[in-house]
Amino acid sequence: MGGIDGLDLGKFGIFTLDFEEQPAAQLRDSVQELEQQGWRAFWIPEIGGREALTHAGFLLSCTERMHLINGIARIWSRGAQATYGASLLLADAYPDRHVLGLGFGGQPQPGIKPLAAMNAYLDELDALQTPNPRPRARMHRILAAYGPRMLELARERSAGAHPYHVNVAHTAQAREILGPDAFLGVEHAVLFESDPEVARARAREHLKDYLGTPYNIAKFRRLGYADEEIAHGGSDRLVDDLVFWGDVDSVVEKLHDHLRAGADHVAVQVIGTEPGRTAMPHWRRLGEALLL
Repeated sequence: MGGIDGLDLGKFGIFTLDFEEQPAAQLRDSVQELEQQGWRAFWIPEIGGREALTHAGFLLSCTERMHLINGIARIWSRGAQATYGASLLLADAYPDRHVLGLGFGGQPQPGIKPLAAMNAYLDELDALQTPNPRPRARMHRILAAYGPRMLELARERSAGAHPYHVNVAHTAQAREILGPDAFLGVEHAVLFESDPEVARARAREHLKDYLGTPYNIAKFRRLGYADEEIAHGGSDRLVDDLVFWGDVDSVVEKLHDHLRAGADHVAVQVIGTEPGRTAMPHWRRLGEALLL
């Protein structure tokens, strides 16, 4: 299957929103511990206020081998020139350790189509020239992609795709569209809770914002869920497909389904931790099970 030239991300990585709520010293300690555990890839979104590329640069400066992937940097948060300059510096300072994940994300832009906006942004990026030194290592980029046309764009104009909140069936569909050579790094949420009622309640709390936005509703419809399954917090089937819950062994087995369906890498997002509590104990358990 595919990959990103010059990078070995491993089969599994960590995806988290938790770093939006922690001070710099705690971020440093956490990412260094994860590197010591053997994790090769760490994914951060741009959602809570921290700027994506300075966040990536800080975490890269705290580690020696960890790959840092923006999952994703929003194209509306900065102009293409700023993105290009920051990515160029990160590629020079940390060769083959940073991946720029770009996505439409954020507030709706009335009258603007995501595919057209991404194409225009990539055109501007690819046309830029700066006096900055060219890095020895290349800049790596992937695109947030769900629908067929955005997946095709990811295949043609980046190293591959990063789908978020999708099921295993989508992974198989995405691999078919991407072909054998493009990278496919899938995010998936997990919850260590074996009581079905408790697990689904916590999963619905995690999913509630995504089940009410037009782009996500369209995505879930394409994945084969009826409107009544998307409404009212999501059906059990939808919730179970989007959040893998249970004990460690059952969660790990389900995560491997993405690899069997064609993913190169799974970015695992642990949810359900108590407010103010770190997910580190769960990351340790996952590391023991996944980093063999």
